[in-house]
Order: sequence, then C-alpha cells, then structure tokens
Amino acid sequence: MIKVFIDGQSGTTGLKIRERLLKRNDIELLEIDEKNRKNEKEISKYINESDITFLCLPDSAAEEAVLLLDKNNKHTKIIDASTAHRTLPEWAYGFPELSSDFRKRIETNRFIANPGCYASGFNAIIYPLVKHNIISKSYPVTCFAVSGYSGGGKKAIAEYESAQRNAQIDSPRQYALNQNHKHLKEMKAISGIERTPLFSPMICDYKQGMVVSIPLFTDMLNGNYTAENVREILTEHYSRNDIIKIRPEGYTKGMIAANVFDGRDDMEIEVNGNKDRFVITSRFDNLGKGASGSAIQCMNIACWKDEKKSLVIGE
Repeated sequence: MIKVFIDGQSGTTGLKIRERLLKRNDIELLEIDEKNRKNEKEISKYINESDITFLCLPDSAAEEAVLLLDKNNKHTKIIDASTAHRTLPEWAYGFPELSSDFRKRIETNRFIANPGCYASGFNAIIYPLVKHNIISKSYPVTCFAVSGYSGGGKKAIAEYESAQRNAQIDSPRQYALNQNHKHLKEMKAISGIERTPLFSPMICDYKQGMVVSIPLFTDMLNGNYTAENVREILTEHYSRNDIIKIRPEGYTKGMIAANVFDGRDDMEIEVNGNKDRFVITSRFDNLGKGASGSAIQCMNIACWKDEKKSLVIGE
C-alpha cells in the first residue's frame, strides 16, 4: 500500500489528484484535519509518514514544505505541482515521454517537478525539434496558445462561472502581455533553446482543454525539411508510447478545437501547413496531461506501477 499525502488538496490540481486516488485500492490517502492544514508541525508529520507527497501549493509554500523533510527520511518522494523547482538540476522534470533520460530520472529521483500546462505542450514540440537538429538552439521561437479558464485556478473558475460576470470574459482574452509568463523559464530550460520564446497565451470561455501552437518557416530550419519530414521525425521520437500521439497529414480538416481532450490524460500533435511555413500544434487537457494526469503518471513511474493506472487515454 502506497501512503500518499496531498499538501494543498483544496486547490484545483489537488482536488483532481485526490479524486483519482480515492478510486484506487493500492493507495492509503493521508488526510490532514482541516484545522491543521497550515500547522507546520502537523504538515511535517504527514509528509514524513508518506511514501509520496504531492505539493499543490504556491511556489514559496512548496519551497518551505520541502524543508520539512526529516534529515533521516530516505523514503518519501516529493512531486511538486508548483513552478518552484522545475528548472533545478537536482529535481527530475516530470515529462517521461521526452526521452529515456527524463523517464529514468523520474524512476530514481526522490524530487520530481510536475510540468506546467503550457510548458508541456511547448516542450512536447520544441524538445524533439532541437534534439533532432531540425531547428537551431538560437531559433527565434514564437508560441501562441489557448486554454480553458480552469487553468487560472479557483479564482478564475469562480469569475467565469459567476452569474454576475464581466461581459469581457465572453470573448478570448490575451494575457502575459509583458512577456513574463511563469512557464517561460521551464519552456526555455527544458527544450534546450537559447532564446526565451515570444509567448502569447489566451484564456477562453470554456472550462478545460488547451492548444499550444508553434509556427515555423521552412527556410529557417537546419536543412530541407518539409512538414511531412518533421511529422515523421516526431512520430519516431514518440513511437515508444501511446500517450503522445502524432496525427497523420489531413487529420484535422479546417479547425482545431481546444476543448475536445477534456477529461483525458494524453496529448496529440499535428503538423499543418505548406512548403514555405507550417504550424505544429499540441492539444490536451490542461487539468489532465497539463496537471493532475501528469502528476499521477509520475507517481506511478516513481512507484514502479503501470504508468497509465488512473489515467484516461483516448484513441
């Protein structure tokens, strides 16, 4: 039986993780009394009793929680859903499909940083492009993305679902206008690019789902690559799993809807365009592969379980 503690289980990601774990018979969920949820001594007790602790907290609180591990504790593994530790070398980055090295670190490291939602879609595209030398590390990457409002957490959900909501949120809203989005650091570090990407995300009036898009000019690639060449390379790169799916040419006809992966934990990637330029898109659930689904997958790998246990994987 795996003992699991969720520090911050009242947040969006924490609630989703708890919901999944309550359905399992191989998990003992350690739940702190509500009145003690900010009691450092009690939190420390639960962390050190657990085999796995999920941190679903603001960055500063996640950093403080890690310090509550006893010096003699050799068994507890931490999976942090915040942005606090995602680019630190001593932490494994929780995206096992990127390479065997990423997977091995999740298997063996006691500290695992769960990826950000936008960063997951971005790195799923850019990491293999750099790895296979399709683009140079200095390529000026541009990324635009749309997300359901659940990505903004409880505050955004309440705002969008309020009967007295502002009429402006009826339409898509672009944000991070100062180019300082919190996911940019891991997008750059994990993908291996040298320049911080230009990133334009939008939050839209639907609850769950995300599309992350990367436009590329063929005359700026490291060779005479076509959209079909790139699709074939991505297919080979992700051929050892069925969680990241590379769709064939013409799979989507006309438009890519961002909400169709609601409730799923896999991701699909498409390459669409012409001989001069094309766009690579990743589509997934921002609360699935972009949050709780990824965290559960990392726990399964770290505990040597079937990595797809508790996940919803589509065709």
